[in-house]
Amino acid sequence: MRVLVVEDEPMLADAVAEWLRDEAHAVDVVYDGEAALDRLTVHSYDVVVLDRDLPAVHGDDVCRELVASGATARVLMLTAAAEVTDRVDGLSLGADDYLIKPFAVAELAARVQSLGRRARPAAPPVLRRVGITLDPARLEVFRDGRYVPLSRKEFAVLTELLRADGAVVSAELLLEKAWDEHADPLTGAVRLAILKLRRKLGDPPVVETVTGVGYRIP
Repeated sequence: MRVLVVEDEPMLADAVAEWLRDEAHAVDVVYDGEAALDRLTVHSYDVVVLDRDLPAVHGDDVCRELVASGATARVLMLTAAAEVTDRVDGLSLGADDYLIKPFAVAELAARVQSLGRRARPAAPPVLRRVGITLDPARLEVFRDGRYVPLSRKEFAVLTELLRADGAVVSAELLLEKAWDEHADPLTGAVRLAILKLRRKLGDPPVVETVTGVGYRIP
C-alpha cells in the first residue's frame, strides 16, 4: 500500500514509517499539515496516518479537505487527547479510525493494514494464482510449495500483480504503490524488480510483459 505519515515529531514519524516499510508498504513522511495537503494533491494514498495537532495547517483541516476532495484514502487520526468527546470529534470529521498517544507501533501497523483493506476492493486474505501463494499477514510467498524469499519491494510488486487477477498493471501504478516519493521514475526500478521476481519465482515464467502497457500474471 501507499501510506502518508503526517506527524510533527520527526523521531516518532520516522519510526512509524520504518515499521510500515518493514511491512512492505511504500511510505512518505511529512511533518506539518501544509506539506500533507501538498502531497495529497500529487499522490494517491491508500491510508493517511494523521496527527491531529499539527503546525501550519491543523490536522482537522487536513482531514476535512481530504474528505471533501472525494479521495478514497482512509484516515487514521493520532492524538494525545483521550477524552471520548475528542474521539467523537475526530471521527465526525471523516476519520476512519482513532489512536491515542502513546501507542504501540505494532498496533498502529495492524490498524493501517485493516484500513488499507477497506480502501481497496476486497481481496482474499491469501492471494493465489498459477501456483503462487502470497500471504500478506506473514509476508510469505510460495511457488508450488517452495518458499520464495523476496525483498520488500518485490513482495509489494507481486502483491499488486496478484491483486489485478490477470489484468495488466502499468509500471506507473507499480511505482506509485510500491515505492515512495523519492523514487526516480527514470531509474528502471520497476523493470529491475520484475526481472528479480521472474528469477526468484523460477520456471515456467509467470510474469508477462505487455509491451507499452505493463505487466501481468495471466
